[in-house]
Order: sequence, then C-alpha cells, then structure tokens
Amino acid sequence: MPDGDLCVIFNPKAGRQAAGRRLEVLRRTWGRHADFWPTRGPGDAEVLAERAARMGFGIVAAAGGDGTVHEVANGLLRAGRPEVRFAVVPIGSANDYAYSLAADANGQPPSAVRPVDVGVVSDPRGRQRFFVCCLGLGLNGAVTLESRQIRRLQGIALYGLATLRALWYRYATPTMTFTIDGGPAWSAPTLMLSVLLGRREGGFVLAPEARLDDGLFDYLHAGELSRWEVLRFLPRVALSGPPTNHPKVKLGQCRQIALRSEAALTVHIDGEFFCRPEDDVRDLEIRLLPRLLRVQTSLESRT
Repeated sequence: MPDGDLCVIFNPKAGRQAAGRRLEVLRRTWGRHADFWPTRGPGDAEVLAERAARMGFGIVAAAGGDGTVHEVANGLLRAGRPEVRFAVVPIGSANDYAYSLAADANGQPPSAVRPVDVGVVSDPRGRQRFFVCCLGLGLNGAVTLESRQIRRLQGIALYGLATLRALWYRYATPTMTFTIDGGPAWSAPTLMLSVLLGRREGGFVLAPEARLDDGLFDYLHAGELSRWEVLRFLPRVALSGPPTNHPKVKLGQCRQIALRSEAALTVHIDGEFFCRPEDDVRDLEIRLLPRLLRVQTSLESRT
C-alpha cells in the first residue's frame, strides 16, 4: 500500500519548462500526504496511472497539460477501479480540461467529488481510446500538427499561430458522411469537426454551454468556410464561442457519431493524436460513456 492516498503524476516538461516552481510548492504543501511520480516520455503517464490505481491510491492526479490529463485518465479507465478519483493540477500549455472543470464547479462545495462523462473513439482496425475533453478532426487535427512545430508560445497564442499556419499550409474540405445518434446519414464538405465534452479546444471556446456531466456531446461541424471567414471568426471564438446562425456551421448535441471520410483523417483527442494521414484512417465511431470517471474537483485541502 502507498504511504499517502494521493499520487501526483507530473510531466517535468509541462508548461514549456515552467512547471518546476509550482511542483515544488505542491511538494512542500502536501508533504507526506502525496507521492510524486515523474513521466519520462509519451505514454508513461498512462502506465503510471494504471499502476497507481492498482496499488491502492485513493486519488490519482495529472500535473501537466491536456496531454498528461489524457494519459492519466486513460490509465485510470483501463485499470477498471471506479472508486479511484481523478484530479487535475493544470500546469500545461492550454489546460482546456481544467478550464471546463472550473467553469462547471461554480456553486459546488470545495473538494467535491463529481462523476463526469467520457468519450471513446474507435476505428475499423480495433484501435480504441478514451478522451475527456474534446476530439477534433480536419482543420483541428492540422492545428495540432502545426502546434508541435512551435516553440516558446503557450495557450491561445500557441494555438492561434498554429491555426494560421494550418489554414495556410493544410486547408482542405473533403466530403464526409455522418450518422448522428442513428439518424439518417448526411454528407458535406468538411473543414472541421469538433466533438466536445468540455467547453474549449486548443484554448478556443467552441462549446460555451457544455457541461462535463450532462450525458451529451456538444458538436460543431464547419463546412466550406473560406480562409477569410475562419480568420474573421477567430477573435469571437477565442472569447465567447462560434457563430450560431451561420449557414456553413452546424451545432448540436448527441451521444454517438459515426463518420466516413473520402480522405485520410487527422484526428486529435485531448490534444494527442489518434491518427495522422499516414495511418489512412477514414472511418470512425465516437460514443459517449456517461459519468464513467469520478473527479476530485479541488486538492487544496491536501495538507
């Protein structure tokens, strides 16, 4: 059994190397009540989270950005220990999931434990991954590709520049066919699709009314928007959300989406790649799993 009831899995490189001071404060504050486990590379946080859950920690926290959150959540879900609580210490570049947790927590008592929804995406080859904040494809996936090439920036500045580069170098609107909640199939040129549990993706507010525990995805489909139209919308989307009455933008809520693309997909989940064009994935199924993860909304009392 562990000495304490809290395991903090941290990415030493989170926040563009700015995490060290915050982690030292946490070590001094939580003392013997917490174990701190560093990650050493991609996928390590998932392995450590599963190990921590099986060892008997009551709370497993992800200290980093959305990538660390994604891996720790997948490790906990893979461990199959629903009694273990998940927590987030946001010290990354975007912190979209932490933003949504904070927005949802208004009016809740400190240190509340709340069940939240989880998404799962799968392809015809049998690959499957959980996500807790968002899934994006098309332009969104291209933005993630570009963001990996940018140094020194964080948050909205990072993803704003990545969006400009993706619009310039990777703009495309392949035809995709969608079936939503088992309804009739429909096809459309597709610049991007976002499927959200939380409110933000890459620092942009794409679902301002989304809640993490309402049993629904909020989705945004953008058709043949021109580069200029996207650029006009960016300031508004950064602050308050996408246009609600544009003929090329479709907004809605659902529990399941099946899609087929005429072109190979680039898909990110919580900012981590599910597939890239070289994987030649063209079909996806996206499902919502209601209230599958228990989140400890605050760790401030861990002293």
